Amino acid sequence: MSDRWERGRVLGLAPDAAAAKAAGGVAAAASWAGTGCDEGAVWGECRGSGANPYRTCADLAEPAFRCTCPSRKFPCKHALALLLLWSEGAVEPGPRPGWAAEWMERRHDRDERRAPAARARDPKTAERRERRVDDGLADLDQWLRDQVAHGLAQAEQAPYRLWDDAARRLVDAQAAALSGPVRGLAAIPRRPGWPGRLLEEYALLRLLVRAYQRRDELPPELRDTVRARVGFTVAQEEVLAAGERVRDTWSVTGSRDSAQDQLTTRRVWLRGRRTGRPALVLSFAAPGAASGGRLDNSLVVGTEIDAELAFYPGAQPLRALVADRYGPAGEGAPEGTDVRGFLGEHAAALARDPWLDSWPATLTAVRLGRAEGGDLHAVDGAGDALPLRLTDPWRLLAVSGGGPVTLSGEWGAGGLRPLTVWQPDEGPVIL
Repeated sequence: MSDRWERGRVLGLAPDAAAAKAAGGVAAAASWAGTGCDEGAVWGECRGSGANPYRTCADLAEPAFRCTCPSRKFPCKHALALLLLWSEGAVEPGPRPGWAAEWMERRHDRDERRAPAARARDPKTAERRERRVDDGLADLDQWLRDQVAHGLAQAEQAPYRLWDDAARRLVDAQAAALSGPVRGLAAIPRRPGWPGRLLEEYALLRLLVRAYQRRDELPPELRDTVRARVGFTVAQEEVLAAGERVRDTWSVTGSRDSAQDQLTTRRVWLRGRRTGRPALVLSFAAPGAASGGRLDNSLVVGTEIDAELAFYPGAQPLRALVADRYGPAGEGAPEGTDVRGFLGEHAAALARDPWLDSWPATLTAVRLGRAEGGDLHAVDGAGDALPLRLTDPWRLLAVSGGGPVTLSGEWGAGGLRPLTVWQPDEGPVIL
């Protein structure tokens, strides 16, 4: 029988606080019938407002969920409640009913059909795209030179379409990965000290354009990075077949969902306990599809997995796929660094990939403190500090209570965005 999860791990799967609260109200044995569990699944039927009970099942390996209720949240309150009952020992082992066995078998069959050989690419199609991208980046190069030649002062009063039109042309040129950074330039002139920041972003974009135009002269790893930044993707099958493999005990240190251009992206950060290496696992869902399970729920913040990751190619490999798992996930806080150690890691990564816009931080034994201007910082034992980027600091302040904590987050231009905090000998709190 699989080890039963802690309550915090179950609630960490909730899509929002409302779902977690609602699950608590449904997690009563009297509301359920036909519950059971085995090595790989938990199932049960919950009485609802309709004539028929809601059939709920959870695949513990991924995890994945199925419920016949009409909720668009994933997992729904019934799936969370069932797992809460299971975690408390209120669900007894037993044989799978037909409906649960059928769903699990369909999932198994689907997984076996996956991972076919990478589709053969039409050389002529690839050549046509290369030409379109070349033309699109030549247009971007001219646009960047025009912005600098006309002076940065115009940007403060420029309409949004100045950047939006340039981004649309990149999409048309099949260099869509650059459209987001170009659109993001529109927000810079509204911030303090914006001229230097805007010029820096223009320079990084032109550096990328010039690198792509001279891609044949670059080392293979840097060429892979440049192509990825422009928008050339690598199929998952290729990454699993030929990507760098690293086995470690991976701590899941943070997760964040963001929505842009009608697409929801889930970013899950991991850190190797033995290697100290960071990794980023991405999943995506179109509008309305997140409740259907296309976003990856298998990596739960605050857990550790013994797994082998396959990394995407690049000068600074960061994005990865979980290739193989060795046993179930367990509880555990990550091992991090002090501020100086983190800054050294980030500087080395930036030297390999100057276009990095975020980098994971896991800081141990830091306290919260305020600078002269009142901004909140994470301060380590040596007195080194990192500024924090927070819209609401009160939850973090309440959890830390003035004591040392382990803090994970994303480091970017505006500071460190906290994602998860651990107190000594306690479970994670997701911020």
